[in-house]
Amino acid sequence: MKKIGQKMGGIKKGWKKTAGVLLAAALLISTLGGCAGGSDINNNKETAKTRIFTDSLGREVEVPEEITSVVSSGNLAQIMLFAAAPDSLMGISGSWSDDAEEYIDRKYLELPDVGALFVGHDLNYEEITKLNPQIIIDVGEVKDSLKEDLDEITDKTGIPAVHISVSIESMGDAFRTLGDLLNQEEQGEKLAEYCEEAYQLTEDTMKIVTENGEKKSLLYCTGENGLNVIAKNSYQSQIIDLVSDNLAVLKNPSAKGTGNEVDMEMLMNWDPEIIIFAPDGYYEYVKEDTVWHSLKAVNADTYYEVPNGPYNWMGSPPSSNRVLGMLWMTKLLYPKEADFDLKEKVKEYYKLFYHCELTDEQYQHLTERSILKSE
Repeated sequence: MKKIGQKMGGIKKGWKKTAGVLLAAALLISTLGGCAGGSDINNNKETAKTRIFTDSLGREVEVPEEITSVVSSGNLAQIMLFAAAPDSLMGISGSWSDDAEEYIDRKYLELPDVGALFVGHDLNYEEITKLNPQIIIDVGEVKDSLKEDLDEITDKTGIPAVHISVSIESMGDAFRTLGDLLNQEEQGEKLAEYCEEAYQLTEDTMKIVTENGEKKSLLYCTGENGLNVIAKNSYQSQIIDLVSDNLAVLKNPSAKGTGNEVDMEMLMNWDPEIIIFAPDGYYEYVKEDTVWHSLKAVNADTYYEVPNGPYNWMGSPPSSNRVLGMLWMTKLLYPKEADFDLKEKVKEYYKLFYHCELTDEQYQHLTERSILKSE
């Protein structure tokens, strides 16, 4: 769509100008000045060119052609936006983790918190309006009320809001869409290629594992006491289901990162070969808890903790960090079949997605309760 107004240049004064020209100029200035408080034109700003973007919900949304300022609807979108166009972010959806400073440049840590649409349900419309980004972006799974939620955001802020759906299989396409939307096609393509290569490496490994009949039985346990599980066939379990036999089969799988609450009797009935604990969970207490020693994985010392920094590698939120978790979990469970260098892939991920040069020492710290423990 074309401009609906042009930026006014300054009117040069000159003694040789005729009185008629001066009068016309004065009238023009008066006319423009009398329309204060309205559109961008009235505020002496150049009206941006726009285009129509069709989001994953099929909504046709008018957005700026050149986007340089964005706000995310939540952490899931924030992670992907930070990877694709970090300098376009005007706010964050919740505080960074305590160890984020080790990986994330301080200028991003100091961005204002605008809340989140779903997790916390505390999206701060007033703060977003004050920041006045060009667009608000939501990324993730499609929820029943999402169309109405995004329309409401625009109604309250006057800022266009769009949704981009993503799963572990479609992560590459989602980054290409973001790259196109944010005029970051080259970075979007790099991110997409990493995601697709990681998925292919995992599929190749799992093909060998499945043919050999060696798929590991596993539970992913969360919560302070370890008695929550990520249930099979939930949005949060996509990686777990892909690379293991997820024993947590429940009638109503929770879509939350905390999973479904269970009890020790259920864990005993499942009795997995491998237990994965969420970061800051029950991992460090299991060794001293005699009740947990009734489980095969604990007795065999085949229980591990997900690496964490600046985000949980397996989810919470389930964004592009899960691509890293997919590679980690594949290598952890099937070190012989997984034909790739995990440290190399992790360093590449941190550089591409977190814009951080990961050191060997940082890698060792991240994996000391998983990969390094298993070696």
